[in-house]
Amino acid sequence: MQGSTVTDKILIERDAAVTTIVINRPQVRNALDTEATAALGRALQAFEEDAEAHVAVLWGAGGSFCAGADLKELAGGVAYQAWAGRDGPLSRPARKPVIAAVAGHACAGGLGLALWCDLRVAEESARFAVLSRRWGVPMSDGTTVRLPRLVGSGRALEMLLTARAVGAHEALAIGLASSVVPDGQSRQAAEALARRIAEFPPIAMRSDRQSLYEQEGRPLHEALAREEDHAQQAKRDEAPLGAQRFASGAGRHGKLT
Repeated sequence: MQGSTVTDKILIERDAAVTTIVINRPQVRNALDTEATAALGRALQAFEEDAEAHVAVLWGAGGSFCAGADLKELAGGVAYQAWAGRDGPLSRPARKPVIAAVAGHACAGGLGLALWCDLRVAEESARFAVLSRRWGVPMSDGTTVRLPRLVGSGRALEMLLTARAVGAHEALAIGLASSVVPDGQSRQAAEALARRIAEFPPIAMRSDRQSLYEQEGRPLHEALAREEDHAQQAKRDEAPLGAQRFASGAGRHGKLT
């Protein structure tokens, strides 16, 4: 595994097609200050531009995913920049899959960060919450948009209005978490899942993913047309080879490769 540093607050580790981005501020439960937020954006951009990187894992060091914005920095008068604003690092989905490995708390902007990811692998003691409700800090990181689309308006409103922490198994039941693993194993499990996804032919996988994101809010006929448009490259470049592999015997007896 190869490693690099954007700043000491954001670390990047690469293992073949899987990139793991580490939020490294455990002393503040991985709250993101201005420097860390900018560095996270650069790390995500580097992942997107790396042709050899197919899937990323986002993980917080020291047993906590992310506690959101650094409120001590805000208390010092630093202007809060929305992560999911027009030009923020979370203003659009990544071009390739990203998996959140959630330990401890994913709260406030940390919840928004987890929601931005495609999948969320949660440890049994993990908690998802809008704890910033107590301090008058609004959710300008995509949470009010992505959370109801994922779990429904009723459940999203309950989380937004009450600041109640949702545990891992409840999160799994309502679709907020993709899977639950024992404490201490979220990164390992997320990286294993990332490696599995990275084994698939990438063009079709990414085009299906992009179509899913773009269908939201579109009329059915328009969404179907976009699906067809996205599928063209995979139909041309990947599907014929895949069909030949299948015809030659690959995939028998439940084997994917």
